[in-house]
Amino acid sequence: MKVERIDDFRFEIAKDKALGMNTGVTVYSSEKLMQNLKQDRTMQQAANAATLPGIRGNVMVMPDGHEGYGFPVGGVAGFDADEGIISPGAIGFDINCGIRVIRTNLEEPDIKKNIKKLSDHIFASVPSGLDSRLKMGFDPADLEKVAHEGAAYLVEKGFGVHEDIEHMEENGCMQGADFSKVSQRAKSRGRNQLGTLGAGNHFLEIQKVGNIFDGKLAKAYGIYEGQIVIMVHTGSRGFGHQICSDYLRTLAEYQARNGIKIVDPELSYAHVKSKEADDYLKAMKCGVNFAFANREMITHMIRESFSKVFNKSHDELGMSLLYDLSHNIAKLEEHKVEGHMQKVYVHRKGATRAFAKGRKEIPEAYRECGQPVLIPGSMGTASYILAGAEGAMKETLGSACHGAGRVMSRHQALREIGAEKTLSSMKSKNIELRVHDQRLVSEESEWVYKDIDEVIRIVKGAELAVPVSRNVPIAVIKG
Repeated sequence: MKVERIDDFRFEIAKDKALGMNTGVTVYSSEKLMQNLKQDRTMQQAANAATLPGIRGNVMVMPDGHEGYGFPVGGVAGFDADEGIISPGAIGFDINCGIRVIRTNLEEPDIKKNIKKLSDHIFASVPSGLDSRLKMGFDPADLEKVAHEGAAYLVEKGFGVHEDIEHMEENGCMQGADFSKVSQRAKSRGRNQLGTLGAGNHFLEIQKVGNIFDGKLAKAYGIYEGQIVIMVHTGSRGFGHQICSDYLRTLAEYQARNGIKIVDPELSYAHVKSKEADDYLKAMKCGVNFAFANREMITHMIRESFSKVFNKSHDELGMSLLYDLSHNIAKLEEHKVEGHMQKVYVHRKGATRAFAKGRKEIPEAYRECGQPVLIPGSMGTASYILAGAEGAMKETLGSACHGAGRVMSRHQALREIGAEKTLSSMKSKNIELRVHDQRLVSEESEWVYKDIDEVIRIVKGAELAVPVSRNVPIAVIKG
């Protein structure tokens, strides 16, 4: 398999019929980051994805790409709305893992003397860790409502504000969810996990807006240099994970019944018009809506913590939602692909939507400047706010990367990176750290991930998104 460099920001694997590829692969990377991609199965997985039926346009790998389950993390692919397929492996286990940013009217001097107290309060209020639970008295009927109505159900119960809904992808709810398509095991796992951060690479950060790269866009997004913002990264927890696991088995059985052979069993799929694909999509949407509600519940608890520490209402503190967007999702969208407009099921796995200005899906407040694109770095490094650009609409089905991207497995990190090294780095940067499991200090350290500044340089150079600000962490909370 030959990987050719196209320019400073793009590489390509040409369509190879001998390998069964129905299309080619475009990789957004630099020479520096390509060295990481060549050390795992990312390129092979992308080429395998190109063999799937009904694919339209190239498979794309974002700058944060790395090996995943069947389909690379940082991967994007579109499949014909009538002749294509749906593949859970190309969406991911943590359905609608996503990012949101909450604005405040505070600046660093305002919180400096309270940062320890604030970090402690949030850490105590927002359950984190692998088996974290929130004891709020939610019952099975509440879970069903969340699965069907998403974040709006929590807002109606007083755990959020109506303005939040306007600043979420899909307005915090994908239509067409069907709770009956979710297993009892998934329901059991999800019931007490609403409002929990979880573990792994999920986090909650208090950040300071640093460099502003585009003043006009920053003003439109309501951000400014020195401002305090909060970034939340989590998804659908065990609820979404179980949905994915259940349907991977269902689709493997579907393929066996229909005599479908694929190059990698982890890429199991069902034709989009099949009952199995329809059932999965309806269940997936339940996971999507749970994740939106999960981040909304966490936002409520963050607001409560700030209010108690500063003795002001969250309105007085200017705690409004900038945006909430999804990773790990499949959505029916209309794009210009292969020369004409067509509807495709866009699979984004560890990739985020990056729509340019004018798209009706963008909240009205941002429609004339492009969708906010929120890209976190690794623990202790910078994160970015960007705006979707026309290059993404032309090349990547309106997509960009979702983070820095791993270069080291968790097991390798535990073997090679001592906790003290990371703790010392965080301390030298005056970053407050709260973590339940000290192993995460090694598993999620800055040396486990790609250089976020290099990743953003590629996103900008390829014209997928326009950098607006670079934010640095003041406090980090993890499971």
